Order: sequence, then structure tokens, then C-alpha cells
Amino acid sequence: MISKFKKILAEHNLLVLGPLLVFLTLLAAQAKPFGAEGVSFLGRFLFWSAVMVLGALIAHFSVRCIQRYAKNRKQIVRDVATVALVTVLFTPVLWALIWLTALPETKEVPDLTTMLQYGTIFASGLLVLRRSFPGLDSQAPKEEEQIIQPRLYRRLPEGFEGPILRLTVHDHSVDVVTMDEVITIRSRFADAIDEMEPVLGYCTHRSHWVTREAIESVERTGGRIYIRLINGDQVPVSRKYKPKLEEAGIV
Repeated sequence: MISKFKKILAEHNLLVLGPLLVFLTLLAAQAKPFGAEGVSFLGRFLFWSAVMVLGALIAHFSVRCIQRYAKNRKQIVRDVATVALVTVLFTPVLWALIWLTALPETKEVPDLTTMLQYGTIFASGLLVLRRSFPGLDSQAPKEEEQIIQPRLYRRLPEGFEGPILRLTVHDHSVDVVTMDEVITIRSRFADAIDEMEPVLGYCTHRSHWVTREAIESVERTGGRIYIRLINGDQVPVSRKYKPKLEEAGIV
């Protein structure tokens, strides 16, 4: 993360650092940390600088977490989750900064509700800031561009972006199951699986193939094993494919 931060400073020093320093100077000159009296200009400058830097690092960490664990969710869901995570992580940090730098001079100690409100405001502002400067997340688009789409996508409707969660065969057709829909194509099951490369997946049954990323949990009912996917579907595990799934650490 430190190297990433240094890279951002090197690439965007004029774009970000100049306005940021001006903003911090004006903020320190005018804004007292939560009503604190008697805090010097230097103290206010250091306080708001720490708020900005730590907030940015927490936002970066939160965005990465949401991208990793909720990448299949809609953008609005990821945004709300990001704001919530930043708020949870940033609120105690903000409170600690107040205690360390400003609290001895404050007239009233901010309560938890007030701190959560401030945390949410900062989280929302940081999210907007990151969206306003795409370069801050320059690594993410590059990683996405390097992803090779499975050849099976060519058989699907134009504009399809995925992700595909599982494949299920019916006679001479294959159901391609996503988070929101089921698309049926004419294909041999083996061919459809081959065309899913390089996506990692497993056959759980002679009629079912699931992607590794789609697996949420394993359930056992009445001596039978099922794999639950992130969209709520249950896929049976047959005895034939169970050993391979055990080797992969799935069941």
C-alpha cells in the first residue's frame, strides 16, 4: 500500500498535491477540530492532514476489499458497502485523532452518533474523490483489461459481461446461469466447459459444472452433499466427482 501511495504521489503530484495543500492550509486556518479552542495553526494543519491521509488509506483498503469479495454485486451495492466499511473503520480512527490532538481543548466530547455521522460524511466524500480522480484506482482497470474472456461468451447475447456461475446440461442444450438470468445455448456439455477457460471451475455432477468464484458454501442433507452458490442455487455433488472436489478443498 505504501508503494501504491508513493506511485500516486509521483504520477499525480501536480494534480493532487497542489490543490490538497491549498485546501489543508485553508482548512487549518479556518476550521477548529470539532470546536477545539486554543489549537495552534500547526496543530490544526497536522490534524486535518492526518484525517485526509488516514482516510484515503482506509478508503483504498475498503475499495479493494469490496472489489475482491463483492465484485459480482451491482455497482450501487458495492458503493453502499464501501461507504459502510469506510465508516466502520474510519470512525474510531477519527475519534482517536480527536483524543490525541484536539480533545483536551474541546468544549464537548463528541458522542458515538455524532462520530458515526462524521465518519459517513468523510466516507462518502472520499468515495466521490476517488471517482473524480480515476488515476487513484489506475491499477484496477489495467487488471480488468488483462482478463481473458472465456470463448463461451461469444455464444451469448451481445454485450454480455457475466459472470457465469454454473453450466447445466439438458439433452443437447446447456443452461448458462448468471446472477440474474439463465441463457440456454445449443452445445455439447464438454465443449461448453472447454470454452470456459481460463475460468477455474469444477464438475460436481455429470450434469453440472460450477465456477470456483461462485461457490459460497457446502451443505449436507440426508447423506447427500450440495454446493450452494452465491445466487442461492444448490448444485448436487455426485460420488464420482466428490474425490476431485475434496482434493481441491471444496468439500
